[in-house]
Amino acid sequence: MTTPPSFQVGDGLLLVDPQNDFCPGGSLPVANGDAVMPVLNAWAEAAHGAGAAIFVSRDWHPGRTTHFKEWGGLWPPHCVIDTRGAEFHPALRLPPAAVVISKGMGETEDAYSAFQARDDSGVLLAALLHQRNVRHLYVMGLATDYCVKASTLDGLSAAFGVTVVAQGVRAVNLQPEDGDHALAAMRAAGAHVND
Repeated sequence: MTTPPSFQVGDGLLLVDPQNDFCPGGSLPVANGDAVMPVLNAWAEAAHGAGAAIFVSRDWHPGRTTHFKEWGGLWPPHCVIDTRGAEFHPALRLPPAAVVISKGMGETEDAYSAFQARDDSGVLLAALLHQRNVRHLYVMGLATDYCVKASTLDGLSAAFGVTVVAQGVRAVNLQPEDGDHALAAMRAAGAHVND
């Protein structure tokens, strides 16, 4: 397992959608999605020990949304508000200081990026990062080819440095190489991919 860095002033950690529905047994499972939890835990522990900001995004969908196939979207129902599938995976160990941010809450909100997510007060991730003086994000979670990729590209567009921790991500792979293509796209956009 990749050893977490010595977090520096200005570093932050973003854990993307480590939820039951994206793990084996969920309604939209990523193959071996649960295998990222020890990596996420190790990095969260290191970040917490260094006093670095930790953010955890979650899909938080209403039961009826254009994000789901039944109403014109791409996906089966998943991560519906206040269901077991929307809960964080039970193996995830979050420090008490971790900030949970939610996305996809509107009936027409087709959110993938954690930069579309907000805290309980409605503050978007970019503003939360600026409040904590974060300039560089370590990103990992589910899934490589969708929400991790979208979050990374949005982070770069918002002028944050981004490192994707490859051992802490897994892909949906609707096509077999989608995950590899996503990592290549993130590299091409300026992200560092930490193997």
